[in-house]
Amino acid sequence: MLAKENNMVSLLLLATLAAVPVDAFLTQSPPSRLLANSRPHITSSSNPIVVGLSEASFKSSSRRRVLCMEGEGDQDDESPDDESPDADGDVDESGETSATSDDDDASAVKTINTYKSGLSPRRNYQYEPRPGSTSPKRIDVTMKFGGSSLANAERVDHVANLIKDRINPPATLEDGSPNEETPVRPRAVICSAMGKTTNSLLSAGEMALEGRVDVEALRTLHTTAMKEFDLPQRTQDEVMCLLDECEDMLNGVRLIQELSPKSLDQLVSYGERCSVRIMAARLNQIGVPAQAFDAWDVGVFTDENYGDAKLLPTTIDTIRDKFMSRIDPNVVAVVTGFIGHNRKNKITTLGRGGSDLTATAIGAALKVDEIQVWKDVDGILTADPRLVENAVPVSHVSYDEASELAYFGAQVLHPIAMQPALKADIPVRVKNSYNPSAPGTVIDKVGNPDRMVTAITCKKKITLMDIHSLQMLGAYGFLGAVFGDFEKHKLSVDVLASSEVSISVTLDKKQPEADIELLCEDLKQIAEVELHTGRAILTLIADVGRSSDVLATVFRSFSAHGIKVEMMSQGASKVNISFIVKEDQIDDAILKLHQCFFEDRCDVGMIESGSLIV
Repeated sequence: MLAKENNMVSLLLLATLAAVPVDAFLTQSPPSRLLANSRPHITSSSNPIVVGLSEASFKSSSRRRVLCMEGEGDQDDESPDDESPDADGDVDESGETSATSDDDDASAVKTINTYKSGLSPRRNYQYEPRPGSTSPKRIDVTMKFGGSSLANAERVDHVANLIKDRINPPATLEDGSPNEETPVRPRAVICSAMGKTTNSLLSAGEMALEGRVDVEALRTLHTTAMKEFDLPQRTQDEVMCLLDECEDMLNGVRLIQELSPKSLDQLVSYGERCSVRIMAARLNQIGVPAQAFDAWDVGVFTDENYGDAKLLPTTIDTIRDKFMSRIDPNVVAVVTGFIGHNRKNKITTLGRGGSDLTATAIGAALKVDEIQVWKDVDGILTADPRLVENAVPVSHVSYDEASELAYFGAQVLHPIAMQPALKADIPVRVKNSYNPSAPGTVIDKVGNPDRMVTAITCKKKITLMDIHSLQMLGAYGFLGAVFGDFEKHKLSVDVLASSEVSISVTLDKKQPEADIELLCEDLKQIAEVELHTGRAILTLIADVGRSSDVLATVFRSFSAHGIKVEMMSQGASKVNISFIVKEDQIDDAILKLHQCFFEDRCDVGMIESGSLIV
């Protein structure tokens, strides 16, 4: 009886001081409970007891490597289709489940919850409105920060304080005016790798294939941040353990001279896994309760397609269950973006826009009020600011408009990344981490229906292919034969225009030239084929219901400035009108149209409701 009471006291202390939910803590088998906070790969917020364990445990780099390997098997990262043998109770040496384990754990949960209910919160970060403030009640959000926002120690510190200021906004802005920004409760912060870490890891993989292993630049980037913040020893050990493991993997690549897609996914994962541990530790230092998680620990599971994995249909439900059972809603879960686990518990990457997809999937699972994606621009702009000096942010766009913008070259969320938010009907706000006070752009189902043109974007280095049928007018099966050849050679089309006997399509620079040549050889059996390189697609994201006014203004401008349209596409999308022009004319075309639609200085006059406005 005394032993049982002593065990209960130990559990009370560990569960109270460690930043892990009580239920999740107790559902582990007893040995795991005691070891969970001493393994380098099991993350928890920093506290004195944990730091004490770490300092006693990690005495050398070699020791870190041993513990790193041991920790791999102890992570609770089971796939949705697997059940841990001790998930429902402890197993004795004979293989039989203890009949009293569930009862003991249930009793312990009740006792600890009763005990904790009488305690004052260790770190109370509940939002309390300022006296006299008209700010609305706080909203639940997920927040995603990309590599440029986390480029170095200075940027990590900036983002950590940005998060803190969003939770409890300061009373006044820098100019002294009242700050009425809506306070937030970040349910999850999704982090990319710091700076150019992913590119550095890819380069390190290539070097390993050439017989050289060098991760010193990566060590310097991360150790500099940790030393500058004087992070707890446990966090430093965890990050160094990951970097040691990364170096060991690269040595393996050097020896076997092979880097498969599966191995490549594991290699690039080290960037995000180091990043979240540093961010969580820094948040804890400045008073924001936070805990780092690898994505699979919060339920991000994918298919087996290494390099471009897709989320499983059950992932949203799995994420919701993990958060409900394990994560205190007042503790910020700092989660790795871009990566997940497949059914075999192997690391996968989510491809382009993967970190954004992680953020929207978690946001959809938790039914947050808003998903925030923090970038290095003031939201979605009317044009590329590198070309158009007077480009301005757009306050609202619809999901359809944002998808078209992304597809045709704008630096916006990838269409796939927006799908969870669209299905859950949760707005996505794109904001600037370098200018947090800017309102950003809200992406939702409605957008701004009163606007004639939302934005202008383009794709360069395009090939235009004209295909003319050799058969009689109205011959059956021409379109089917043409697209059968496209499928055969795995070539996709950006823009298409067709008539009964001819088709014009565009192919972007990503399509291999050799495959295009083979396609042309097959198509010449049924058609004449002409290729025109050096072309560009100019796309207006516009209200197609007002296309007559839009097109009238466009062609007046093009005619006045000698810009020749070789192909046009409208109709398949209700928010997109595309023009194919020569690449050496695309910049001038964008500048002239931007002046007309956004700068109130159209040199040929605007057409609105059929009337010319000069």
